Amino acid sequence: MSDQKNIMKRPRTLTRIAAVQAIFQWEQGIEKAANLLIEQFLIHRISPDFHDETYIDGKTHIPNIPLFTSVVQGFVHRSPEIDTIIKSSLPNEWPFQRLDPIIRAILRAAVTELLLDNIEPPKKVIINEYIDVSHAFSNGDESVLINGILNNLANRLRKEMENKA
Repeated sequence: MSDQKNIMKRPRTLTRIAAVQAIFQWEQGIEKAANLLIEQFLIHRISPDFHDETYIDGKTHIPNIPLFTSVVQGFVHRSPEIDTIIKSSLPNEWPFQRLDPIIRAILRAAVTELLLDNIEPPKKVIINEYIDVSHAFSNGDESVLINGILNNLANRLRKEMENKA
């Protein structure tokens, strides 16, 4: 079964793909306010007429609206902090702006989810989900890069959260 078929059967993955698309749209400057960005997706980008298709006429299926909302709002409200966290994990010779915009969006969504106060899902699940999300946008080695950065960040962030507790 292809990666796209697997993604279609996993509603949380579809939700994360939509969150990455919203964060990508945010970076493009189309809409900077979280509530307006979410509203635009919910009004204009969601189709209730889905069966086996993932996308219909530019619309998508977002099965878990609360997850979508928390990731998009969380990122928009904490974007400077999240970008700083991502930048700290990159090699000096690889500036943040050198990353492809979709990779930045995937990393931003994943780090946002890692920073949410939820205990669930475990960090490994979040990392695996965003690796799967990367397959929806590319067929290259981007998933290896995303995996390495997220593993590094997840371990560091969880340790920092444990030390604060």
